[in-house]
Amino acid sequence: MVTGYRELAAELRDAIERGQYPPGDTLPKQTELAASHGVHLNTVRKAVGVLEAEGLVTAVRRKGTVVRPRPRLKRLGIDRYAKSKWKFGLVAFAADREASGQAWKREDQTNTVRRIEANNEIATALRVEVGSAVYERARLVKQDNTPTHTLVSYYRPEHVEDTPIVDPQPGTATPGGGFAVLTLQGLEPDHMTETIHSRMPTPQEADELQLPAGEPVMVLHRTTYTANDTPVEFARGVHRASRFSWTYEFKLPD
Repeated sequence: MVTGYRELAAELRDAIERGQYPPGDTLPKQTELAASHGVHLNTVRKAVGVLEAEGLVTAVRRKGTVVRPRPRLKRLGIDRYAKSKWKFGLVAFAADREASGQAWKREDQTNTVRRIEANNEIATALRVEVGSAVYERARLVKQDNTPTHTLVSYYRPEHVEDTPIVDPQPGTATPGGGFAVLTLQGLEPDHMTETIHSRMPTPQEADELQLPAGEPVMVLHRTTYTANDTPVEFARGVHRASRFSWTYEFKLPD
């Protein structure tokens, strides 16, 4: 018997996972759920809020509470950056799509390029002075016209001036992306650090990623280095939490 919103959320979650309410289907009206489960309408609202926060449902104007499709993308760990991929024209997000059995096209990524002054975070990562000029390359990546994540990369001007990295045309910098361009510049990526954390989105992020109320984001910070430890890219990615599973495979160190 349902006694509170957590129990009701658990019942509805189970029904969704069993396929009683398939993706695109609409849950019963909240007044109907309240009557059928013998609970207060506010209990139903709080239960639906839990499911919204988990990314299972979203409120659609004039339609109701709709079960969201959840085609998770497998975001590869080390393998997404394999040189055998980008040296032969397969950029990281496309490698993720292929590993997930999903298609991609050049138009799935838009670009905005501008020259800005480095703040403390960017300056520390690229080892330049705060206020130094850097190039910012901002990308919005979509799947089936729905945003999945943003990725903003920063570069030293002397590394990327007059290269495809600072060309704002849609799509990747080259078939192999920015790493292929850096390699042609004599700055082949060799190793990197990644830091990942979750948080609630800013209003701007929620708008850009078309996030439903309550969905968090996964934030990635990445710094890429050459073999002699020169930083050649600092990147910040903001991902829809419900769209990705993060997969890492690695050898345990001695």
